[in-house]
Parts: sequence; structure tokens; C-alpha cells
Amino acid sequence: MSNPLPLRPSAGRLLSARADLVLVVTTVAVAVLGVVFVYSATRSKLLLAGVSSHYYLNRQGAFMVVGVLVMVGFAALDYRWLEPVSRLLYVGIVLALLAMFTPIGSRALGATRWFQVGPIQVQPSAFATLVLIVAVAAFCARRPDGLEPLDLLKVLAMAGLPILLVIKQPDLGTGIVMSIVLLAMLVVAGVPNRYLVLLVAAAVLGIFAVIHLGLLKPYQVERLTNFLHQNAKTQGSTYNLHQSVAAIGSGGFWGSGLFHGPQTNLSYVPEQQTDFIFSAVGEQLGFAGAGTVLILLGVVCWRILRVAQTTRDPFGRLLTTGAFTLIAFSVFENAGMTMGIMPIAGIPLPFLSYGGSATVAFFAAVGLSLSVQLRQAR
Repeated sequence: MSNPLPLRPSAGRLLSARADLVLVVTTVAVAVLGVVFVYSATRSKLLLAGVSSHYYLNRQGAFMVVGVLVMVGFAALDYRWLEPVSRLLYVGIVLALLAMFTPIGSRALGATRWFQVGPIQVQPSAFATLVLIVAVAAFCARRPDGLEPLDLLKVLAMAGLPILLVIKQPDLGTGIVMSIVLLAMLVVAGVPNRYLVLLVAAAVLGIFAVIHLGLLKPYQVERLTNFLHQNAKTQGSTYNLHQSVAAIGSGGFWGSGLFHGPQTNLSYVPEQQTDFIFSAVGEQLGFAGAGTVLILLGVVCWRILRVAQTTRDPFGRLLTTGAFTLIAFSVFENAGMTMGIMPIAGIPLPFLSYGGSATVAFFAAVGLSLSVQLRQAR
């Protein structure tokens, strides 16, 4: 009697046997810390407003659970199915971004960035970077011998449309992240150095042109330039920065203790649960705790980068390069802006800042990296 054909291992067995547990555990651990610090940054002002202090805690906890499920789902699926549907995903995200300028787009704080679905706001720009990564990876992977000048123009035009739509919302921070991700992927795709130099020069000239032609909102220009003149004002555009730096500085080496930071408890840092969540970490846990959080995020980036360096599949390598750049640059920019060494660009801190769309998108990026790692291991 002949032996039966070997059964293909199930997704569950594949995940449990070969998944990068360091990446999974570290990602979830940082997300749990994010839930704790979102609660610490919001409980006092919610109590003063007569609202349950667990409002943001419950929502961020739910976002984290959804994010973990998305991460597991992407890891279980073969990442290669994304390549044939990349065009469909690209068209879908462009249509979603265009819909922001119709009556169905929700406007808040001077920006139109969300769809309101019951009590939940869905932010297409948070997923636009992921779709851009998939689209650029699929385009470049079909050209293993490198990009010709015409191919480079095509990929720039393809990427430029969603980037411009995101900036128009306006969401300058996400537009900057998308541009950095695109540049990193082009480097890995093998674009000649002379073209990369021309792209960087064109980008610098474009930034100066956008600022001087008045294409950005005045507050966006102030955010980009005021970190060079932080002592010029104590109110207005630099108020958040001054309060953030004061909060981090007051934490010292060991911090004031969890839930005991006066800057945080008195809500001196506006909207601290979103872009400035790192100031709550620095105040309450001090240099030691903030450094530990950055090390954990560094481990996440390192494990993703390791997958990008070791995979032989061009599509998988470009996917993980994009995921690494998305998370690494977001960490660098967000932590830097809260300490005054980078301009304020409205970029969330991965897995820690409050927000459903961003949290799910970052988990999805890790899930894609796990999918590449698992298929490579098998």
C-alpha cells in the first residue's frame, strides 16, 4: 500500500511553528504599552469633562485587538496573492482618497481625512501607504533587470497621484512618509544612483516651491519651519512643542511614575494621546522608560529589516523594505518632533498613538512581513 501524499501544513501550524516570535511578541508588547499610555494621557481630562475615563482606553484596546487579528490574517495568507491584485488595490485607494473631497468625507480640525462609519472614523490615507508599497513592489518586481528611465517615470506618476491627494486633504505628514517609503523602495529596486540624486534634488526644489508658492496652509509652513526657531514664540504654533519638551524634561532619568506626571495629568500637552504620546512616556517613565520603548520599536524594525535582507523573492523584498521604512521613519520623525529635533509633521508613533486606522495599518505592515518570512522559511 503506497504512502499518502503529504498534507500541506495548515496556516495555524505554519504560524505557530515558524513565525518570528520575537517580532510578534515585541509588536504586541508595544501595542499594550500604547493602550496604557493612551489611558494615562486622557483619563484626567475625561474625568474633568464628566466622561468615563475609560473611553479612550476601551477604544484603543479594541483597535489593538482588531490590529492583531489583521496581522495574523495577513501572516496566514500567502503575500504573493497581492501582486496580481495590486492594480485593483491601487484604483480602490485612489477612489477612496478622491471621495474625501465629496460630501461623504468628514471634516475635522481643518482637514478632510475620514469616512464616518457609525461611531468609527476610517482614514483612507492611513492605508494609502500600504497600498503604495504593494503597487510599487509589484511594478518593480516585474522588472528584475532594473528600471529604465521610462519605467521610473511611470512609477513616479503612479506614486505621485495618491501622494498629492493625501497632501491635498491636507495630510502633509502622511505625504512625507509615502515619499520616503517610495525613495527607499526605488533604492532597493536598483534605480541608478544618478537618477536617485536627480530625484532628491527635484524633491528639495519642490519643497521650496511648494512653501514659497503658498500651496501649503500657513500652519503647515509654521510646523515645518518653527523647529528651527523654537525660542521665537511661546504660544501659538510652538505651544505644543514647548509643552512636549517640558514634559519629557521633567521626567528625568526614572520618570515621575505611571499616571503621576503633572504635565500629562493637567493636560498641558494638547491632543497628547495622538501625535505627542511619546511625551507622556518620557514624563512618566523618564529616560530609562522612553529609551526602552524606542529599543522595543527598534527590535520590530530590525526583525522586519532582517526579512528584507534575507528573502530572495524581489516582490517580498520590496514589500518588507516598504514596511520597514514606514515604521522606522514614523518612529524617528514622531519621537524627534516631540523632542524638538524634527519638524512637527503630524505623524503617529507606531502602535502607541491613539487611532484605529493607523494602528491597524501598522499591524498590517507587520503581518505582511511575517507572511514573507513564513514563506521564505518554508
